[in-house]
Amino acid sequence: MTVRHIVLDIGRVLLKWDPELPYRRLIPDPERRRWFLSEVCTPAWNHAQDGGRSWAEGEAELIARFPAEADLIRAYRATWCEMVPEPLAETPQIMADLVAAGHDVTLLTNFHPETFAIALQRFPFLQAARGRTVSGEVGITKPDPAIYALHARRFGLEPAATLFFDDSAANVAAAEAAGWTGRLFTDAARMRADLAATGVAY
Repeated sequence: MTVRHIVLDIGRVLLKWDPELPYRRLIPDPERRRWFLSEVCTPAWNHAQDGGRSWAEGEAELIARFPAEADLIRAYRATWCEMVPEPLAETPQIMADLVAAGHDVTLLTNFHPETFAIALQRFPFLQAARGRTVSGEVGITKPDPAIYALHARRFGLEPAATLFFDDSAANVAAAEAAGWTGRLFTDAARMRADLAATGVAY
């Protein structure tokens, strides 16, 4: 396989993202915090916002079910910047080096449009990629096969020549089902090794 296109996820690949960060302050008790993030503001609930549901609608739905947790539910969006404190170590530089070397780099991310706009302002390096598909803007989230097909059409990617990095095994498997070469992201060293193993020099 000759790699002609490199597609990167953003959260936990280029940017740190950890919902626990503000809630360690807001809910000091670890057991209550674990309950809140696994039973109230769950990953599935957040995923619905990534698909384009408004934060107001998502909050209202949860507050109706957990009225006693209203303030903490609203805090999820209000403290979002604390959840994304900084870029991940080294991977933004890898992306910059790939772009500088002339590789075709695009981004495919599950992100709400509102918070993605904030991320672009805070982390301008994200704009160095040729383009991006943001789930909340198109109303489709990974690992739905439709978002991979859409991204390939938008940016003229040949699936067999596309290398994809994501921190989610389900998202990687979906990319591979779409004909891409998928690599599970764990850290920058592994990313470098995967790039080298697929013949990508930068």
